[in-house]
Amino acid sequence: MGQRYWVIGGEYRDCRFDEVVPGTEEISGPFPDALRARTEWTRLTFRDRLAATTRYVITQEAVVR
Repeated sequence: MGQRYWVIGGEYRDCRFDEVVPGTEEISGPFPDALRARTEWTRLTFRDRLAATTRYVITQEAVVR
């Protein structure tokens, strides 16, 4: 069993980060390893570093082969 990694996020309504503003959702991936996902997370995070309500996370998915 392998892993795939995704970077997901967007702009949230407020700093509680419980509701994404419709139309701002972003999904990047899948990435074959955590390092590539981390590189994309860094790119997105620094691109939007001045937006206090924008957040991205890395998530992983088990791949059954």
